[in-house]
Amino acid sequence: MSHGRNGPDMSAGAEAPAPDAFEEDVLALVPALRRYSRSLVRSDPDGEDLLQDCVEKVLARRAQWRGVNLRAWAFTIMINLYRNRHRHSAQHPEVEFDDALGLVAEEADTDPLERLRLERALARLSADNRAVLMLVVIEGYRYQDVAEMMAIPIGTVMSRLSRARRQLAEAMKDDNVIALRRPK
Repeated sequence: MSHGRNGPDMSAGAEAPAPDAFEEDVLALVPALRRYSRSLVRSDPDGEDLLQDCVEKVLARRAQWRGVNLRAWAFTIMINLYRNRHRHSAQHPEVEFDDALGLVAEEADTDPLERLRLERALARLSADNRAVLMLVVIEGYRYQDVAEMMAIPIGTVMSRLSRARRQLAEAMKDDNVIALRRPK
């Protein structure tokens, strides 16, 4: 296989080179990044766009990675991309055509009404509170890691998480549905 100016020559049925460890590690992060992107933008298509932009930026900025914590670095890039888009959309608002929420996690064998209640409760949270909640509760980050990723004090992380949990509990309680049972 010849190597030209733009890298290996992929013509004549040549196979693509095997991904290296960095690319494999980035690929392993995709499910977590997808969940987080959907929770930030509350839309599957927009979440996929954010995910794609994030992975593209992670791969393009590979040389800037210091080799410490790829997961935190990738999430930080996603947060910054989201903030930049949010800033841009605030200046140039668009009309929402899709009112459907993005799913927070993979489908499970749960009550669809309960899942819808949870999605609606999450949608009511502010973007900042939802972001902290998702990073701590769903992705399992420590408060200090979230503070560094979001460039906020650790006390702000703790107060946003507390507020998010309280608001989520209140919303779930307010939407309480009494399940009807079949007589035996």
